Amino acid sequence: MRLLPVSVLALYASVAFAQAPATPESPLAALPYTPGLDVSAMDRNADPCQDFYQYSCGGWMRNNPIPADQSAWSVYAKLAQDNQRYLWGILESLARVNHERTGRNANQQKIGDYFAACMDEATIEARGAAPLQPYLAKIAALASKQDLPALLAILHREVSAGILLGFGAGQDMADASQTIAYAGIANAGLPDRDYYLKTDRRSKEMRRHYVAHVARSLQLAGVAPDVAKHQAGARAVAILRLETALARVSLSRVEQRDPYKLFHKTDRKGLQQLTPSFDWNRYLAGMDQAGLDTFNVTQPAYLAALERQLRTVPLDDLKAYLAWQTTRTLSPHLSRAFDEESFGFYQKTLLGVPQQQPRWKRCVQQVDQQLGEALGQEFVARAFSPELKAQVQHMTNKIEEAMARDIDALTWMGSETKARAREKLRAVANKIGYPDRWRDYSGYHVVGNDYAANVVNGAAFETRRQMGKIGKPLDRGEWEMTPPTVNAYYNAQMNDINFPAGILQPPLYDAKMDAAPNYGNTGGTIGHELIHGFDDEGRQYDAQGNLKDWWGKQDAAAFNQRAQCITDQYAQYTVVDNIKINSKLTLGEDAADLGGLLLAWMAWKSDLAADLSNAALEKRDGLTPEQRFFVGYAQWTCESQRPERLRVNAATDPHSPGKYRVNGVVVNMPEFARAFACKPGQAMVKPAARVCRVW
Repeated sequence: MRLLPVSVLALYASVAFAQAPATPESPLAALPYTPGLDVSAMDRNADPCQDFYQYSCGGWMRNNPIPADQSAWSVYAKLAQDNQRYLWGILESLARVNHERTGRNANQQKIGDYFAACMDEATIEARGAAPLQPYLAKIAALASKQDLPALLAILHREVSAGILLGFGAGQDMADASQTIAYAGIANAGLPDRDYYLKTDRRSKEMRRHYVAHVARSLQLAGVAPDVAKHQAGARAVAILRLETALARVSLSRVEQRDPYKLFHKTDRKGLQQLTPSFDWNRYLAGMDQAGLDTFNVTQPAYLAALERQLRTVPLDDLKAYLAWQTTRTLSPHLSRAFDEESFGFYQKTLLGVPQQQPRWKRCVQQVDQQLGEALGQEFVARAFSPELKAQVQHMTNKIEEAMARDIDALTWMGSETKARAREKLRAVANKIGYPDRWRDYSGYHVVGNDYAANVVNGAAFETRRQMGKIGKPLDRGEWEMTPPTVNAYYNAQMNDINFPAGILQPPLYDAKMDAAPNYGNTGGTIGHELIHGFDDEGRQYDAQGNLKDWWGKQDAAAFNQRAQCITDQYAQYTVVDNIKINSKLTLGEDAADLGGLLLAWMAWKSDLAADLSNAALEKRDGLTPEQRFFVGYAQWTCESQRPERLRVNAATDPHSPGKYRVNGVVVNMPEFARAFACKPGQAMVKPAARVCRVW
């Protein structure tokens, strides 16, 4: 991001210091308007040449304290909430109409019924743990480890495909036109491997909180009754021990940025040899994939470690782990006791969020997650016009033209590598607003008065959909984000850039605003995603999305030298406490921020040269067009984050904090220094010899 499966790079990790009341409890009949350059968000007392982020965002941070139900708050998060409140109004209307069963199509009925069931807290409370019990009963009945593969297939089909190990569909890295099966690591209970392995005081304390949370969850589920609290505690410790053993062999997030470390193609025999104690024939039969014989094992060392655990961990501890992961996944969708226990650890303890989100917001998010393209059709019909799509397409074309010129002008890249770069650039698919073909939800059964059943049915529907891709040609029209999403991404294996309708709303794209801030904001985002195709990770894929080295040896060395400049710069920035940015993790995003804004600047200047009107050259709000370009860029990332969230992000988020996504970029742009008449020696001005630039 300006985030996702292995090959997907998105724009922004969701963020949400003063505390504010929770979200206003009312739906929106129309999306509110905030200008693309908001003068009230600025701090004119700050010197832009000393701290441009404060100058552009100081007023926003002062006027927009973090709501009590958020771990952070940002321009992105605020727009996402506005979109959610707008969708709330749509869903509330459809839920009422669906109750009468008149005047709505099948998709409208499904999303209305789903939302109504999610909002029916009385029925959810009355059912208590009942939706969980069939799975816990199957786990309790597991008589031997030999029966594990068949049971795991049930849990993967209906609960989560990431319990104990991950299994799904993905593009063949050697032939991106085909979809094959992927086997990989599990969804862990803690955010990152370092949470299991680090030995500092804070990490040890977090593990103690986690063990206590696991024990309480098992007691709630009835796996370890209240009369045997010591049993629940012992099981929780065993679960931590198992997850720690698996974390110890898992690749770090930095290591996962190397796609070659995640590509290990094998047949069924090779897969079985990694885990002799786990019968893949039984598992694959349970997943309706009995005929599969081609797999990508993303982390072979993980499966080898899993084999050791399967041989040595007692069956009762393994069953407790399965019960915990099943309970963890379903808890937010069960009665209040489960929901609050999940919130207490994953939001309050981990992220510092004091207050649970209101029910309506979580229900809108669930509809978007499980029926997102059905909901997206409603959003697009109301909030995304053909004219808006055409405007964004024009901007995208101008930025791609700027990159083509930039490639031609590079002095550090040889002619053969330039030819391959131009080929890849020409092959990039631009997806704007929404898919050309909407997803078919006819196989998703929605029950009007059973929320947990809808969650399970949604998981089963998605599993069937993913399994149905395996062995088939790639659908290049598919999207990884839903249309209302406030985000954007580049997918290296698809070689496409994707801009949902949700991100193309004011203040991020403002059709009423002059071109300068729009190019700084949305143009910078488009350039950012485009650069991801040529960053340290994306550059390893060719025009068709195959993992293939198309770089000349000297060109690759020159790229790495320039990228190292960015890594060294960002490694100096402090996230929180004494924690510095892990600039090897954030390199791709930092490079995309810088390169993307440079492309947006070039495209805007090209558009400006063709605009013969004087209006494009006028000062507005006391700012020249060049200054408006940079302020427009900076204001997309105005944000505040709680310290707890910053600590989690420092370990897990490939994006730098907002302040450095602004100041870290403009310090490398002489165009910025000229726009604000900054002088050598000021904080936002680097000596020419130290300026970083790749693209």
